Amino acid sequence: MPVHDLEVAARKLIAASQEGDPNDKVGAMRTFVERVTFAPADEILFVLREIAAEDWMAMPPWARNLAFRLACLQRPTDVDILREAAADLLSFGPDWDVYAYELQSQADRIENRAD
Repeated sequence: MPVHDLEVAARKLIAASQEGDPNDKVGAMRTFVERVTFAPADEILFVLREIAAEDWMAMPPWARNLAFRLACLQRPTDVDILREAAADLLSFGPDWDVYAYELQSQADRIENRAD
């Protein structure tokens, strides 16, 4: 699969987060936010999964939360994405547990309507 602008931005964000230069962090955060804002859900999920497979703790939680949120907004009835986002939120709780449970409930409601 080709390297996407979002993947490059995510990797730069990770590198900048692990280094100490505040200017690098700000620029990397800005670029990541710009790229993820306009990325399609498939690209967002691909990048999240690629990075998680390498080191699931590498990406800052705020960046993961934003990326999953945008994917969920693009596909609000995709129960797999909703559940994946919920599981990710629960990994970094308890601050976001209430949102994770809401995503799980939303997925359950969608599945129950389909039955």
